[in-house]
Amino acid sequence: MGDAGRHGAGDHRPCHRHQRCPVTLAGKHILLIVSGGIAAYKAIHLIRLIQKAGGSVQPVLTQSATQFVTPLTLSTLSGRPALTELFDLTQETEIGHIELSRSADLIVVAPASAHLLARLAHGLADDLATTCLLATDTPILAAPAMNVRMWQAAATRRNIETLISDGVTLVGPDEGDMACGEYGPGRMAEPEAILEAMEGHFARRGGALPLAGKRAIVTSGPTREPIDPVRYLSNASSGRQGVAIAEALSTRGAAVTFITGPAEFARPKGCTIVPVTTALEMERAVAAALPADIAVFAAAVADWGIAEPAPAKLKKDAAGTAPALEFIANPDILAGIAHLPADRRPALVIGFAAETGNLETHARAKLARKGCDWLLANDVSPGTGVFGGADTAILFLAGDSAEDWGALSKAAVGERLAERIAAHLRA
Repeated sequence: MGDAGRHGAGDHRPCHRHQRCPVTLAGKHILLIVSGGIAAYKAIHLIRLIQKAGGSVQPVLTQSATQFVTPLTLSTLSGRPALTELFDLTQETEIGHIELSRSADLIVVAPASAHLLARLAHGLADDLATTCLLATDTPILAAPAMNVRMWQAAATRRNIETLISDGVTLVGPDEGDMACGEYGPGRMAEPEAILEAMEGHFARRGGALPLAGKRAIVTSGPTREPIDPVRYLSNASSGRQGVAIAEALSTRGAAVTFITGPAEFARPKGCTIVPVTTALEMERAVAAALPADIAVFAAAVADWGIAEPAPAKLKKDAAGTAPALEFIANPDILAGIAHLPADRRPALVIGFAAETGNLETHARAKLARKGCDWLLANDVSPGTGVFGGADTAILFLAGDSAEDWGALSKAAVGERLAERIAAHLRA
């Protein structure tokens, strides 16, 4: 089952689409594939938004989708027959599934169920929807929608990594209430957010923005390293800084893969979102997102994990003796990417250093040790409010130079860094 379409508690995020992305869909033809799930009803609103933005829509429904929204409804709204069958004699006299996918400027899958994403990842083509997806070189934008457990399942994570490597762009999923009564990631992105991602896609391809055509990876938030099924090692990172950087890069035209640990702050719009939990999962997700032109490592990755997490909750003994835990070093994701061969390494690798004393000394040592191009250092000592707060103070290091950016909001840091990246890549 997909999402119920209800906002989670406190989720009243306004849509800033017209402020951020002035590009419309005038003259663009969208092949909209609707798969099964309660979120299929949102396709109705999405069609209206695309048409208001100047685009045209050809709907294709899977058989499961017809259980949630009727072909007649989508046909009436789009002004085109809503197609469901691969072997439609009228269409297939002209190899209809080939023409459908190749005549579109963009293929949008909304909602994209776990089943459809799995078939796409494995190259299966057993109905009209998957045949269109396989028989095309048209870009694909997918909006996943499924139960939180399905989204977090190992098989789904593998499929998502494959799709990102294949160049499929994801928008969402969001966190929120599910039709099944659960809460968590898996709710389909709102139609306004999907439209924003579509407009961003065409803006990047049009080359009108300074980072158009560039691919970026941004890591964000903390990681959680399990001790037992209910306890973990982590830190207080909110993910706010990573979100600000991702949004600033995206609004300048970059195609951003946003890889985030379990952070509290809202996820950026217009980006491919890859949620992870542990450092090992983040390392795999970063590798799957390559190649990229820009890699910004803003995540607060745990330096250590537990060698063998307990399979059951650890219990106190009668004496109250603390359990013995064996620590192991987590992968150094930043250094691993920075030291890739030139043909695989992003042109610009940027790290962050959160320190509690001797800021410049420790930051310079980290810059040299990691091998990254730039490093942004900040003081996260108790009382600074940097972890989880809206403001920070940055010392920017590049080679032998150092710039004190002073106290800034994290949003301003994102904007300033994105401008610096764009200027560097232009030069």
